[in-house]
This record gives sequence, structure tokens and C-alpha cells, in this order.
Amino acid sequence: MSTTRTPTVTGRQRALMLTLATAGFAVNFWAWALLSPLAPKFKDALHLSSLQQALLVAVPVVVGSLGRIPVGALTDKYGGRIMFPLVSLTTIVPVLYLGLAGHGSLAGLLIGGFFLGIGGTAFAVGVPFVNNWFPPQRRGLAVGVFGAGMGGTAISALTTVKLVNAGDTATPFVVSAIGLALYAVVSWLLLRDAPGRVVPAEPLGKRLAATVKLRITGQAAVLYAVAFGGYVAFSVYLPAYLKTAYGLTQADAANRMAGFVVLAVVMRPVGGWLSDRIAATRVLAVSLGVVTVGAVVQSFTPGLAPVGTIAFLAMAAALGAGSGATFALVAQRAPQKMVGSVTGVVGAAGGLGGFVPPLLMGVVYERYGTYAAGLVALAVVALGALLLTVTAVAHAGAPKSAARRNRTTAHV
Repeated sequence: MSTTRTPTVTGRQRALMLTLATAGFAVNFWAWALLSPLAPKFKDALHLSSLQQALLVAVPVVVGSLGRIPVGALTDKYGGRIMFPLVSLTTIVPVLYLGLAGHGSLAGLLIGGFFLGIGGTAFAVGVPFVNNWFPPQRRGLAVGVFGAGMGGTAISALTTVKLVNAGDTATPFVVSAIGLALYAVVSWLLLRDAPGRVVPAEPLGKRLAATVKLRITGQAAVLYAVAFGGYVAFSVYLPAYLKTAYGLTQADAANRMAGFVVLAVVMRPVGGWLSDRIAATRVLAVSLGVVTVGAVVQSFTPGLAPVGTIAFLAMAAALGAGSGATFALVAQRAPQKMVGSVTGVVGAAGGLGGFVPPLLMGVVYERYGTYAAGLVALAVVALGALLLTVTAVAHAGAPKSAARRNRTTAHV
């Protein structure tokens, strides 16, 4: 079987599929993150409390996170060639609703934000799609490159406020909807599932139950909740934090958040690449250690230049590398036909990890007038994940002989 399939897959095909998947992830994440840069504007216009503002940006995160569970399982069944255009087209509806009608009230924003979460499920489509196109020894880098599509949040941060200033509130939503429509057409025409993709025959419920029982599912879920959850939390709440804690303008805060996002995006494939060469657990351990130290430093609200900036950028790099390493771990240890299902559960944990901190930060600030307790909590959680990594996760790793067998039997 492997000898007949090898000639059908070329490096050019793999590169094209990876590029298209990454672009789809970026476009959908761009739409998913549209509310965050505008949260301060909506807070002022609608007289929202800090908790309401935090809820506004958190709703798309939690919906997009939970939605990854069924979407990942559906991708195992139907493939990325169908699921990428479907998710993109569906996301257009809440994007246009928010831009044209839903932004005039908190209820409208919450309803639109709920369905906007669909865009966040694109991650659970892309990981199994990319995983099927690459051999085991290259999946860490490939999935890391795909993960760089989370830079769609940087696109949102850099363009949303500027587009509102150039036009009106609807402008960034309309532009994003056009981008989603164009991608849906291109992906339908060009995307192809990997030759020989294994389609699971079991019912959805049975597959999800089996997925939850896998050791790698629980371990990776915890690690991703901290690594990617931390990234999501900062990317959605950082503009509000910088404006409140340091008195920055909305535009300046959005630009600085974009810098945080870009560095995390760049480091995600680096984390995957390093995981292909050294143990993914080592990459995770170093990353989580940096997050722990950075959060402790920032809890004292040091001056933004240079200490605060260094702390945030160090955490951005660590969270990006840790996110890439987590899915390198999934690619190495999850059964091939269950990668989508595992990705859905782990991706959901990552998104939910990003849902809680903004709400916590809003509550903490309203009660105490400081963000210190929230950042200390992040440090404690990161330290706990570090201890989990160097103990249970590292000791449960696949033996080197298994990794060698994967390399020699790879046929994709």
C-alpha cells in the first residue's frame, strides 16, 4: 500500500494544501476576533461594565472552543475539503449581522458573538487535514506552520479600528465577510484531502467516547488550555488591559496587542519544529517556565518600557512555542484516524482556557482595582502545567522505537 501511494504525493502538493489550510485558519480567526479590538468602543458607546466588556469578547471564544469537538469529529469523517468551505460560509452570517445590525445593543452583540464562535472551529478542521498530508517526522513543523494561522487575530487587531475610522462600524465586518466568501470559493476549487485518508466507520458518539479515554487527550487538553488559552486570553483582553492599566489609546493598545500576537504566531511553528528534533515535553517545559516568570513580573504592573514590554513579549513567544509543541505531541501520540477527534477536544480545552481569564480579570479589576491577582493565578496555573509536563506527560511518552517505526512506515 505504501509503495503505491508514495508517488501520488509530491512536496508541491503538500505545500499547496498547507498554504490553503493556513490561509483558511487565518481568515476564520480574523473574523472570530473582530469584537476584541472594538470592545473599548462598545464599552463607551453602550456604557458597559468591565465584566460586560469581558463577557462580550469571551462569548465567541467559548462557542468556538466547544464547537471544535463536533467539528473535529466531522472532519475525521468528511475531510477538510468539505469542512473548510462549510465553516467559512457559515461564519459569514454572524459577521454580517454584527456589522449591519447587531452592534447597537449588548444583546445584539452577545447573540452575534455567540454565532461568530463558528469561525473559531476552523482550527479543528485544519489540524487533521494537515496531519494526513505529512509523514510523522514532519508533522510537528507542518502543524506548527498551520497553527501560525492564528495570526488572523493580528489582522483583526491591526485593521479593525483603522477600518472603522476610515468608514464606519460595519466596514471591518463587511471586509471580513468578503474575505471569508473568497476563501470558501478558492478552497472548494483547490483543496483536496490526502490520498488514502482513513475514514472512520464508527458513529460520532462512539468515536468521541473513545477519544476522551485516550491518555494523550486529557494531557494535551490541560497543556493546551494553558498555552493556547493564555494566548487567546491575552489577544482578546490585552487592549482593554493596556488601556486601563497604562492609559494607552485604543489604537495604541490594539497595535501593541498585534505585536504580541505576531510574535506568538511566529513562535508556534518554531515550537513544532523544535518538537520534531527534541522532545516536545522539553519545549513545553521551557515555555511554561517562561510564562510563569513573566506573569509574576507583570503582576507588579511594572513600567511598560522596558520591563512590561519584555514580560509580555517573553510570554507571547513562550505561549506560541508551547501551543506548537502541544500539537506536535498530539500528532506524535494520537492514533491517525482519531487526530480530528482528539484535536477537537484539545482545541476546545485551549479555547476554554482563553474564556475564563478575561472574565476573571474583569471581576478582579472591578473588585480590587488591579489586575495583579489574575496574573498571579496565571503564574500558578502555568507552574502546575509545568510540573505535569515533566512528570506524567514526559513519562507517558512513546518510546523511541515507536517513533522510529512511525518514520519507517510513513506512507503519506
